[in-house]
Amino acid sequence: MLIGAGLGTLPDLDVFIDFGGAVENYTYHRGFSHSLFVLAPFSALLWLVLRHSWAPVRDEPLRWFAALGLALLTHPLIDAHTAYGTQLFWPFTVPPTSWATLFIIDPLYTMPLLVGVLVAAFNNKVGGTALRVGLVVSTMYVGWSWVAQANVSRNVQDALAALQLQDAPVFLTPTPFNTLLWRAVVMTDDGYLEGFDSLVIDEGTMQFTAHASEKNAIDDAGDIWAVNRLRWFSQGFVKAHIDNGRLVISDLRMGQEPTYVFSHVVAARGNPHWNEIPAELLPVSFGDRAMMEVWDRIWRPAKRQ
Repeated sequence: MLIGAGLGTLPDLDVFIDFGGAVENYTYHRGFSHSLFVLAPFSALLWLVLRHSWAPVRDEPLRWFAALGLALLTHPLIDAHTAYGTQLFWPFTVPPTSWATLFIIDPLYTMPLLVGVLVAAFNNKVGGTALRVGLVVSTMYVGWSWVAQANVSRNVQDALAALQLQDAPVFLTPTPFNTLLWRAVVMTDDGYLEGFDSLVIDEGTMQFTAHASEKNAIDDAGDIWAVNRLRWFSQGFVKAHIDNGRLVISDLRMGQEPTYVFSHVVAARGNPHWNEIPAELLPVSFGDRAMMEVWDRIWRPAKRQ
């Protein structure tokens, strides 16, 4: 169990690496340490070392090969189900994989696994059964998240077709700690739309709220590395605003209006061009009512505008 816990945690130790700046730390996380091209050979090498030096691995080599490999490889694959995304194919410079079917913390995914581990820790007789049940339940929940997202996607596309925006880029993600209420971000020519869809109630055609973005400022600052890196990392789902002559870029995938988890100051207004400055991650606070509002929105439709 300790080996499994250690290997399951190992990829996230990259958070202790200082990559050189706020944008670097943000966009290099879940990079090399989460790459399938790194973890697969590393797990095989670790297995060879343990088989040579540790009797349990020599006694059951195939089961240990599977255990070591799965403990490492399932970590980035689960991470890829979140909005943050995961660079599964590092060192290739493809954008992070972000299926966004799960919130980064979801008790309904975690609890079955946690209960199984706790039972196994204290009761060897039923521990194996508890672990299998926990794994099956949590995996079924992941499957449900894909079904839920597909349902929301149909609702979003129907609503966008009515607005003649069926070709607009769309990002779907569940709201915090659940898969019943989903948030949609739709990029437009002058900004973006934000909408919510509850799978519990019938709200009719999905409604969106339009928000502006300083898209010209992003384009004008396009030669600045941090700007391009953030656009690449978020696959274009960013908004920009100007605060006291500073360009702030927010990742629209994580948070909701008007608060976003990751907002970086990346440039200062010059004459006539934007000037690159050391990037800064702005602090964020959602307040005590944020979760109550999410819970209420699951069960009650929004007021029609």
